[in-house]
Amino acid sequence: MKLQTVKDIDLQGKRVLIRVDFNVPLQDGIVTDDTRIRSALTTINYILEQKGTSLVVMSHFGRPKGKKDPAFSMAPIAKRFAELLGRPVKLASDVIGDAVQKEVAALLPGEVLLLENVRFYAGEEANDVDFAKKLATYGDIYVNDAFGTAHRAHASTEGVSHFLPSVAGFLIEKEVKFFAPLLENPDKPFVAVIGGSKVSSKISVLESLAKTCDAIVIGGGMAYTFLKVQGHTIGKSLLEADFLDVAKSFLDKAKEKGVRVILPVDHVCAAEFKEDATPVMVDSTDIPESLIGMDVGPKTLDLIGKELKAARSIVWNGPLGVFEFASFAAGTKAVAKMVGESQGTTVVGGGDSVAAVNKFGYADQIDHVSTGGGASLEFLEGQQLPGIKALER
Repeated sequence: MKLQTVKDIDLQGKRVLIRVDFNVPLQDGIVTDDTRIRSALTTINYILEQKGTSLVVMSHFGRPKGKKDPAFSMAPIAKRFAELLGRPVKLASDVIGDAVQKEVAALLPGEVLLLENVRFYAGEEANDVDFAKKLATYGDIYVNDAFGTAHRAHASTEGVSHFLPSVAGFLIEKEVKFFAPLLENPDKPFVAVIGGSKVSSKISVLESLAKTCDAIVIGGGMAYTFLKVQGHTIGKSLLEADFLDVAKSFLDKAKEKGVRVILPVDHVCAAEFKEDATPVMVDSTDIPESLIGMDVGPKTLDLIGKELKAARSIVWNGPLGVFEFASFAAGTKAVAKMVGESQGTTVVGGGDSVAAVNKFGYADQIDHVSTGGGASLEFLEGQQLPGIKALER
């Protein structure tokens, strides 16, 4: 997959319309995690370094459901954006309308205007053509650098690309650079670590990765459905009974393809699903009827470690246990360390696994930590992301 980027187009003297993902957490009007803003700065600074360019920035924030709501204003985000950018950022009075048109027209070279929340209008999520056309009038060139929303065919991510020359920013370029080879031609051995609570949300990812993987580690709550299918007792652990046949089918197909599937062989359990529950070690694949599986045990981690040590490509999506509870975080922490220490190419995607590598301090040791939760999941499923497909035209 080859995308044209901001480096492949002449930006000089142009007004650039860029879509970013500034959907950041706020508390009392203060941005508490500015990672997404920082991740867009490389592209934004490159654009502003080109002679005579000005910039109109678009993003959504939260879920205002197509209505103007001051609680979802971009104002506090504009303030933090300006601090990180090191230059003034003007906040537009709205998203569309005569007043905004005048604010855009008044931009001088080097100036930055941040539109209000694009989701203040229902036309954004509906990918309304007229709404997209109005947004497109703000720029000579469109740049999409919002990987986190690339799986959504919205007006500001897909619609505007029909009306302007469109290229990718450096963030989207990086995401594609690391994800695409995993589905096409990964360095071998290729090992996937897939965790999370439900088979239903990850089966498409598992089936997609089985086409190129040498081994797949399955952990988290969904592992117990696979263990149940194999005839093991899982106690009171999470079970998706409706997906037992799906789980069996996957295991059969993986075996046919020669893909090793690593499931937990020991567990850290508890009598109740509570943060202060007492951990109970179960040195067996079978879990007693009175217990709930909460994390993988040391024997399982040894098996995972052997696979990851030999791997030349690793993708990790989803935690191995209830890592939000300190007593049941050891498995996820150990895997974060293993991935961080790997000599292969390492990619981490998905909100919880990204949160884990950040929480345990291994993010800087990983080749690529994705900025898109749902987008990275759909990419791994082999789906075409509308926001990226639009840039391939």
